[in-house]
Amino acid sequence: MDNNFDGIILTINGYDLELQQSVINWLVLCVLFAILFVWAGKKFEKADIRKAPSGIMLITEMIVDTCKNILGDNLKDQTRRFLPFLGTLIMLMSVSNLLGLLGLQPPTSNVSVNIALAVMMFLTIQYNAIKKAGIKARIKELAEPLWVMTPLNIIGEFALPISLSMRLFGNILAGSIIMALVYTVFKLFLPYTFAMYVATPFLHMYFDIFSGLLQTYIFFTLSGFFLGEQVCEEEE
Repeated sequence: MDNNFDGIILTINGYDLELQQSVINWLVLCVLFAILFVWAGKKFEKADIRKAPSGIMLITEMIVDTCKNILGDNLKDQTRRFLPFLGTLIMLMSVSNLLGLLGLQPPTSNVSVNIALAVMMFLTIQYNAIKKAGIKARIKELAEPLWVMTPLNIIGEFALPISLSMRLFGNILAGSIIMALVYTVFKLFLPYTFAMYVATPFLHMYFDIFSGLLQTYIFFTLSGFFLGEQVCEEEE
């Protein structure tokens, strides 16, 4: 067993299941968001539509509007259809990318989590493409403009989940590593200075907040673009 393993090990019928800290953090976020959604839903059910929203309802509306803005340009009239699914993932990824601020390992610094998210988006795009036009039309689309281009078109389709997962993984992991190195340097060479308290907040603002939210925006903007190509009607 790796002595540097930072998760928990579950033994099921003699088999060891290793859960890394990043995966555990993602599962915890899923549970917390599920509780939040149920609570917010009950608040909306009891809300008086004649009064302006406040508290959790106001925050929820602001988050929903933000998700609509991220997805709306690409999904257009299909935004409402995919908002519950993609909006939930946007919120989960945004918060997970910010966990470095709490000293926790961001789930998106684990390539397995990112690949799972990217494959989920890939399957969503392919399923809706086939559902809309049929499998024959989808195969024909992959053979355009010439049938000899089919292998390249297929490679292009599979390049999307690889690109999404690797871009997210690289940026989030790089930010975590850089911040760890910064703290190590300060502890070794400047243990009694206030420089660490002055410099690190700005570094966290960039690597954890700005970069984390930017990567979420890029991930779902690209996903929404390719999904929109399949589900939205072409403009004349």
